[in-house]
Amino acid sequence: MVGGGEVAGWTDELERLGARITPRFARVEVRRRAQAYLRGLLAPVERKNGWQLAEAAGDATPDGMQDFVQRMRWDADRVRDDLRDYVVERLGEPGGVLVLDETGFLKKGTHSVGVQRQYSGTAGRIENCQIGVFLAYASGKGHALIDRALYLPERGAGNLGRRRQAAVPESVTFATKPRLGRAMLERAFAAALPCAWVVGDSVYGSDDRLRRTVERHGRGYVLTVTSAQPLGFKTVADWLEELPAKAWRRLSAGDGAKGPRLYDWAWLPGQVEAAPGWQKGLLIRRKLGELDRFTFYLTLAPKTVGLPELVRVAGMRWTIEACFEAAKEEVGLDHYETRSWTGWHRHITFAMLAHAYLAVLRRAAIGGPGDGQPRPGPPAAHRTRVAPSPLAPSMGTPARSHADHGLVDLAPTPPAARPPLPLATANPSI
Repeated sequence: MVGGGEVAGWTDELERLGARITPRFARVEVRRRAQAYLRGLLAPVERKNGWQLAEAAGDATPDGMQDFVQRMRWDADRVRDDLRDYVVERLGEPGGVLVLDETGFLKKGTHSVGVQRQYSGTAGRIENCQIGVFLAYASGKGHALIDRALYLPERGAGNLGRRRQAAVPESVTFATKPRLGRAMLERAFAAALPCAWVVGDSVYGSDDRLRRTVERHGRGYVLTVTSAQPLGFKTVADWLEELPAKAWRRLSAGDGAKGPRLYDWAWLPGQVEAAPGWQKGLLIRRKLGELDRFTFYLTLAPKTVGLPELVRVAGMRWTIEACFEAAKEEVGLDHYETRSWTGWHRHITFAMLAHAYLAVLRRAAIGGPGDGQPRPGPPAAHRTRVAPSPLAPSMGTPARSHADHGLVDLAPTPPAARPPLPLATANPSI
């Protein structure tokens, strides 16, 4: 059962978050709308669309919510920067990991910005959808999304009519997903985020400019690549052919829903020249019981780092998948109805902000207060349909190396409705 002290702690944390973004909204009405939008995303409503967010705020129509997303004057990128700083303040650690990935947003019709028939990993097939590229921050304290960019397909980027219809800024041109990822990494590095590693799938790992960006900023990486990826004078598949049976070691890449995620791993460090004190190499993962199922990673790591640490870092890529799932289920990341460039980035930013807030509360509940953590916290689950909203009680009030050849020996197998929030009387704390 949720106690009053816990509820007060949730409210206090939300107020601190609100105070952080207050300077981004010059007018009182915009601040009130920002408050109502954020609280609506956190409220126990089934769909976080304009109508239901308006209903949660006590509005008769969705006009105000639509105005906030579409027409009111405020900069979503500045709120994004506040979000990033909030996540680092609450969840940051020196060994933090930046995770790159994309997710799909299924759509009907052809009018939404960036929509076309394209492959969606979310659906596992080609669908009519938008694709968003995201950057997450993960540490031992938790994980949250900290940056986002809508992928504008080349065909749509060059269609002036569709650009005007979706109000795409003139400065926005076609950019590949790796290029969008590089831009997000550059922003994170410029902000001096406490992080030691970058991980991502083969879309990003196969991009040599992205890898050079990470290297230039003094971070390591464990990036997935395809079997055709060049490494020295061979492909990674060629290196696999030369691995002896004793090269494999069984390790867990972290705990999953069914316990430790065990795989067999082999690592070949020092295959490519690296900067002093660093080593590049090839990490290979083999699925248990399926001797022909491999995943390949290019690695850059300090020479003091061994295989277990690389395996741990490789396993951190799952955190962004957890972020996508939670943000879609809990705070309506994919519930938007806007078709415009501005509207997409604004809704996505606020959904990320709401998700980060829940990640901080989880940290307090599961990991204890810690430095800079709010004292009380809610239960670990925040599913919209199975857990009380953290805001529901207060919404009506203001509120290396193992051998010379670099191979590793095989180890033994081891809701209730709440009162509406009239905008005229809402506390304009954000």
